[in-house]
Amino acid sequence: MGKDVANYVRSCEVCQRVGKPQDQVKAPLQPLPIIEVPFQRVAVDILGPFPKKTPRGKQYILTFMDFATQWPEAVPLSNTRAKSVCQALTDIFARVGWPSDILTDSGTNFLPGTMENLWEAHGVKHLVATPYHHETNGLVERFNGTLGAMIRKFVNEHSNDWDLVLQQLLFAYMAVPHPSLGFSPFELVYGRKVKGPLQLVKQQWEGFTPSPGTNILDFVSNLQSTLRHSLALAKENLKNAQEEQKAWYDKHSRERSFKVGDQVMVLKALQAHK
Repeated sequence: MGKDVANYVRSCEVCQRVGKPQDQVKAPLQPLPIIEVPFQRVAVDILGPFPKKTPRGKQYILTFMDFATQWPEAVPLSNTRAKSVCQALTDIFARVGWPSDILTDSGTNFLPGTMENLWEAHGVKHLVATPYHHETNGLVERFNGTLGAMIRKFVNEHSNDWDLVLQQLLFAYMAVPHPSLGFSPFELVYGRKVKGPLQLVKQQWEGFTPSPGTNILDFVSNLQSTLRHSLALAKENLKNAQEEQKAWYDKHSRERSFKVGDQVMVLKALQAHK
């Protein structure tokens, strides 16, 4: 009886139209491919507009995330015109290098035109997140949530000068080890732990004495070895984390298949304002 009712509800057009989004049966989780090379594939998004402009006229943030190291970047913007976005990305890539792939949503900021010319000129493949399914750009979306919460806390306790402290907020983010990687983004890019205020206080308290310097060749060799080892461990940690997440998620999912000619309904979920 219960099974018959469930099948009827799933096939009832009215029930599907008025049902809640969470009533929809989820398909099994498909983990994103693991990228091993830093800054080979990056994700970009726009955060904002914020309710009030800063005294310098900033109301948006261009957010950026590297897939391999989860290294973040954030650039305050006055507007989201293609020219402004293009300049901000060019400044970032002047420091970290141009990627092979760049993932964005389907917003007009990233559609063909000025941006497409930029990708073609530098050999970048433009990937677009699936419409109505922004989780495909989940890496930078999650970063947006974290950064937005940090900014709101700062604005609540101080003035509306978040654009002046944005780099300090990024510093705090990139210095913390990521649970899925086992390393901080800073470690995976620079091959060493970041030296922050707390570490300086600890060194002074313990009477830390710097070790004698090494020659440049030994330093480069040691750095390359450290980075190779760290990235390999990060890849393994991320793979294990993805497997655990998939096993948990798939407990409440099932495979769905469709044939040509089947009638289906598409859920056009409204995205909450960023």
